[in-house]
Amino acid sequence: MYEKINPPTTGEKITFKNGEPVVPDNPIIPFIRGDGTGIDIWPATQKVLDAAVAKAYQGKRQISWFKVYAGDEACDLYGTYQYLPQDTLTAIKEYGVAIKGPLTTPVGGGIRSLNVALRQIFDLYACVRPCRYYAGTPSPHKNPEKLDVIVYRENTEDIYLGIEWKQGSEIGDRLISILNKELIPATPEHGKKQIPLDAGIGIKPISKTGSQRLIRRAIKHALQLPKHKQQVTLVHKGNIMKYTEGAFRDWGYELATTEFRQECVTERESWILSNKEKNPHISLEENARLIDPGFDALTQEKKAQIVKEVETVLNAIWETHGNGKWKDKIMVNDRIADSIFQQIQTRPDEYSILATMNLNGDYLSDAAAAIVGGLGMGPGANIGDSCAVFEATHGTAPKHAGLDKINPGSVILSGVMMLEFMGWQEAADLIKKGLGDAIANGQVTYDLARLLEPPVEPLKCSEFADAIIKHFG
Repeated sequence: MYEKINPPTTGEKITFKNGEPVVPDNPIIPFIRGDGTGIDIWPATQKVLDAAVAKAYQGKRQISWFKVYAGDEACDLYGTYQYLPQDTLTAIKEYGVAIKGPLTTPVGGGIRSLNVALRQIFDLYACVRPCRYYAGTPSPHKNPEKLDVIVYRENTEDIYLGIEWKQGSEIGDRLISILNKELIPATPEHGKKQIPLDAGIGIKPISKTGSQRLIRRAIKHALQLPKHKQQVTLVHKGNIMKYTEGAFRDWGYELATTEFRQECVTERESWILSNKEKNPHISLEENARLIDPGFDALTQEKKAQIVKEVETVLNAIWETHGNGKWKDKIMVNDRIADSIFQQIQTRPDEYSILATMNLNGDYLSDAAAAIVGGLGMGPGANIGDSCAVFEATHGTAPKHAGLDKINPGSVILSGVMMLEFMGWQEAADLIKKGLGDAIANGQVTYDLARLLEPPVEPLKCSEFADAIIKHFG
């Protein structure tokens, strides 16, 4: 089955049932060390994960690690441009759950990004990025502790699908010609718009299937959170891109109000229900006026639509969601993308799970990570229905490789996500406690130490791992 690697002789496979992992007590988990500083941060991470599992389960559970290769390290073993060998793909598919350090972006090898390639090969459609603050972490934000969000980013669609044509290419020019001469004129809403003849062209596909499976996973995650955090916000730019990002929003609401009808309430529905609770005799029209402040300026047709919306909501869910019962449901709302960038800074404690498309999610997850201390402390996961890969969210930083200097927090916290995904919450909680206590005591690597006031003597990468373990308690 394998050309140059051999799986452990002990341990069992993780399998998937209905999109969820079935985890034995001794799972085999492939790991990719990573390029650059991966040589330092992976050993530190493995040490912390093993110590947490040992302490939490006293030998009843144990991970059997399976070393596989990708990036520059794979080229050293498999040959030039073999950044993602078949051995590695076979192992990840076979064992279901994997974890990796940072990987080099290939040069000249035909793969734009190893991370994107893994997501597309295994259909890892949900990029999950928690952003929470650990006390003592230096932050440019005044109140970083107020931010505790999880970004659910769709991984396989949007412009990241990579369907584009270079300016001046034959196919690109043909496509522009067809659009300008045939398709745009045939679509009245586009008026006399024309694409510049010297433009590059990219395609932005957003599908109902891709959108709803991401939002479905986000809602299921919300069900596991404390009541005050059970909220899913659909982030989009649908005011401009109505048939892609606007459709993402609409499909999200459709899913919430059909498949999760008993578990969810939309923000607009909550206004309608609340208005009736405050005034049991309120008319449909007055309720409509309260939920839409511009109601009186609308056309009669539009007024009728909103009144009908109020009536439909009350008829459908008053019995199940009314009289305050909606307050125990998952709140599903939506926000425009540029607005949410502002609101995670000005009103961060109002948000919990942010579900969005690929490009928005890329921006948003990095912006949120910056508030709580940067990518060095940002974990990440790429999850599908039959596979999951947990990863560092930062780059390889090759100039620091081998110096035992870099912060391993991103991969360690990605390991925490992996343990939680596996249902090993006790081990995950130990690491979160140990890491939080180490930071609070000023036991940090150089990237954080230099920003503390007053500055502290930095720990080595390996020493930071030891400090986390000592604080398990």
